Amino acid sequence: MFIGIDHGTTAMRFASVDPEKSAVGKLEVPRQDVAPMSESQVISLIEEKFGVTRNEIEMIAITYSMGDGITSIEHMNNVENRGVRSIEGAGKKTGGGSRVFDAIKGSGIPAVVIPGIHDRSQTDPRLNVFSHSTSPEKIGIAYHALCMGFTDFVLSDISSNTVTLGVANSKVIGAIDACIFAPGLSHGPLDVQALRDVDVGKLSANEAFTNAGVLKHTPFSDRQELLKAAREENPDAIFALDTIALFAAMEISCMQVLMKDYGSVGEIILEGSVVEMPRVAEKIKAHLDMDCHTLDRWSAAIGCAEIARDIADGSREILGIPVNL
Repeated sequence: MFIGIDHGTTAMRFASVDPEKSAVGKLEVPRQDVAPMSESQVISLIEEKFGVTRNEIEMIAITYSMGDGITSIEHMNNVENRGVRSIEGAGKKTGGGSRVFDAIKGSGIPAVVIPGIHDRSQTDPRLNVFSHSTSPEKIGIAYHALCMGFTDFVLSDISSNTVTLGVANSKVIGAIDACIFAPGLSHGPLDVQALRDVDVGKLSANEAFTNAGVLKHTPFSDRQELLKAAREENPDAIFALDTIALFAAMEISCMQVLMKDYGSVGEIILEGSVVEMPRVAEKIKAHLDMDCHTLDRWSAAIGCAEIARDIADGSREILGIPVNL
């Protein structure tokens, strides 16, 4: 059995892939619920949920935070500082991801760490004007799409934040991170007012980033409230989703400009909790006048499990990213 772990914005998602069985196992735990667990409790949870012992797990592929400290897929034992330059910066810290990472490392189960895409990655160097492009779980989503038969595509993951990634000829060519362009529900780029608020000490840059999504323009406090209101056709919620759809379509179009340099505009793949609302995918399709394929929120964890499976089977390159074992 092979397991993939998605260090998501709100939850840790685990997926298992067994080459001898067609079923995929799934486990989702909120990050704040994982943080107080002991390392042995984390491993026991995995064993119980997937019906295996640690000795029956052939390999785990894990994502952690931004993954900006490594450029290759690395054996967990060879990674310093969990594969990141620093845990400071954009995003919410709960301790759940660290707990799972350390539990896997201490378990003795063979495991690899997937990098994010950043300014030292072997992707299109023109995008390296920004220090960070995407966190590692998007690599999991993209690899799952590749396993489904897509080889040239633009992937947009739309949830608490919006991140768009380009894959040409089965290789990642670059990505646009959440703090650069399109807002998500909670996170987004800093506008002029946010810069003013940071300068006068009203809030930190990270606080500005984590409150720069469309939610701040609505009466809803979180994603669950907004999505529930959207299902009830609340006009504020509908406007928020339409705004996300517009910006996501614009960001996808930008990535298609880069894709043209590689001989394709790519098919469009959408993923994330916001895309679970059919209205969003339909709006993006209408803006771009192109069909869109949608994946569910398990794609990252499943893709990571597929990465573990294929590395164990001998693959030494994943989406153009070298495997260093």
